[in-house]
Amino acid sequence: MANSSPEDRESRLIIVIDGPAGAGKSTVASRLASRLEIPYLDTGAMYRAVGLLAIRDGLEPPLDEGASNRVVDLMNRHRIEVEAADGGTTILVDGRDVGEDIRTPECSLMASAVSALAEVRKALVPLQRELGLQNGGVMEGRDIGTVVFPDADLKVFLTASVDERARRRHVDLSERNLETSLEEVREQQQQRDLQDTSRAESPLQVARGSVVVDTTGLTLDEVVERLFEEVVRIR
Repeated sequence: MANSSPEDRESRLIIVIDGPAGAGKSTVASRLASRLEIPYLDTGAMYRAVGLLAIRDGLEPPLDEGASNRVVDLMNRHRIEVEAADGGTTILVDGRDVGEDIRTPECSLMASAVSALAEVRKALVPLQRELGLQNGGVMEGRDIGTVVFPDADLKVFLTASVDERARRRHVDLSERNLETSLEEVREQQQQRDLQDTSRAESPLQVARGSVVVDTTGLTLDEVVERLFEEVVRIR
């Protein structure tokens, strides 16, 4: 937009953060968005919402392409809405906030399974682009820098050691009274890593031009500060 003002361009700043489960994407993205006073959009929550519908319909991972029509039919029969705002993303299914329901280990695995279905991604990627183009913001997921916004103003890939990611996830689940062992969490996370990196449709990988940050041993504040410095550099 040649005639857009600096304020308009700033409001449409698009920062994308990709990475494996447990790398800290959601928390970091939320904190960074709040600091920059721009919207935060958790695109992974969209796939989790679809995964929740699949679980409620009796499906179990792994899913084959034969399950694709059934999952798409579920998406057509139910209304999934996304409300992006400073510091948070609200996911509604048929008008009901499912923020807690989609954070279980079972839903995490199903989200990875449905995200591998080409027709599901075909339906959700345009919505993600539309939301990002409306007001800009910090978007996080698995293929935001490679597929959804390959020309983002800043692309980040967050990672961490397997043990560190499992430990963080275990703490998160325990704080929400979802009891499971650290070993179970590690196994589920490794299964999800395999699904995310080996799927044929938009596999998890480092996008060209990404800033890669290993968060192992770093505090949340240190990671956010590191990314804030990158934002300052590109402005």
